Parts: sequence; structure tokens; C-alpha cells
Amino acid sequence: LVHSDHCAKKLLPWFDGMLEADEAFFAKHGEPLFSSHMLDLSEEPDVENIEICQKYLKRMAPMKQILEMEIGITGGVEDGVDNSGVSKEKLYSTPEDIFAVYEGLQPISERFMIAAAFGNVHGVYKPGNVKLRPELLQECQTYAEAKTGVTKPLFFVFHG
Repeated sequence: LVHSDHCAKKLLPWFDGMLEADEAFFAKHGEPLFSSHMLDLSEEPDVENIEICQKYLKRMAPMKQILEMEIGITGGVEDGVDNSGVSKEKLYSTPEDIFAVYEGLQPISERFMIAAAFGNVHGVYKPGNVKLRPELLQECQTYAEAKTGVTKPLFFVFHG
């Protein structure tokens, strides 16, 4: 498996180039260069984030690639983005946020993972300064199960 990580909106032209290379390689060899790619559009409004991910997942699906997408805010500093001062409630995705991703991407392909915010942060912090809520991921899963009738329909990836 070969994975590309953390492509922000400003880097989408670079991402387009990687997908063009994947598509060319796939046309010749029946497999892409990369197994999966991550789009980190968490700085963008959720609706725009999901719409851009839909666009790219449509290109990736024929090659059976996996899309990793990030929704919500990961605290701390990474790639020049400083989220250290955001309000604490923004560090937690809601079941509705996560289900909106599922509704937007699942009709295209089931090959996507969600990097949900559950209090995770980038960097090193003193004990007690970070309140991780991994149970939030189960709450999201339960919510999605109730909406879809499918057992464990969500695939999560951890960040931070």
C-alpha cells in the first residue's frame, strides 16, 4: 500500500497531477501508483469539503483507490495551520457531521475513511490538556447504523 497524506485545498493542483499519474499508470497496468490518498479540507466549510471529496472519489473509484477525508478540526499546529486557539466544541465532530460525509460519499464508493475530530490534537501537550472522546466515534457509528440499517457502516482513521 502506498498512501499520500494531507492535501489541503491550496494543493489540489498537485493532487490532480497525482491522480493523472494514477490514471495513466492504471490504464497501462491495471492498478494505480497509489492505493489511497488523503484530502484534508477540514479548513473548508463542511459542505464544500464533502463536495470536493465527491469529485475526487468519482475519479478514484474506477481504480479502487481509498479516499481518506478529514472533517472537523484537529487541535494544535500542522502544515502551517494553527488550530490551538479554537473553541473546544469545534474539536468534536457530531454524528450528523459524520453521517453527512457518509451520505455524500457512499453512493459513489464504499472505499473511503473518515478522520473525525474527537478531541485529537497535533503535537505534544501536558497531561490533562487534551480531552479525547473516542466514544464519540461509537456514537457516530450507532447513529449511522440507525439511519442505514447497516452494521458498522463507517470506517474511521485516527489523526493527531
